Amino acid sequence: GDRQHPAPAAPLGHPQGEHLQLLLHRSREAKNCAYCPYSRFPVGAALLTASGEIFSGCNVENACYSLGVCAERTAIQKAISEGHTSFRAMAIASDMGDDFITPCGACRQVMREFGKDWDVYLTKADGTYIVKRLEELLPLSFGPEDLKK
Repeated sequence: GDRQHPAPAAPLGHPQGEHLQLLLHRSREAKNCAYCPYSRFPVGAALLTASGEIFSGCNVENACYSLGVCAERTAIQKAISEGHTSFRAMAIASDMGDDFITPCGACRQVMREFGKDWDVYLTKADGTYIVKRLEELLPLSFGPEDLKK
């Protein structure tokens, strides 16, 4: 098919060097596909799986506003639908000039479903970034393992 082949996987843990640059690049590319005629606030996300594949997503708005979906959840849903449930990192891109883009609360909870010890790269329009562990973005979180208590 036309599926892209994964880049050779870096050691598990933090993406580095070319792998990180590719993840950041793919989030910016995804932002260009955003369908956001109402907010005019394009967002792109790129999700790195444990096996080294990258799934990208953009925000997709709807005339019925509440049916819109964020870039982060689009990327996660694409990865899940292709059989991936273990994630190493996500990069998020937007056109915000002075601030780092951050995921909304709903996205943080959806991300948390798949663990709390993975990295989220929050970028600015100029390409600079900060990295946070998901646990830092959603402290004292509730997850699947809590249902077993």
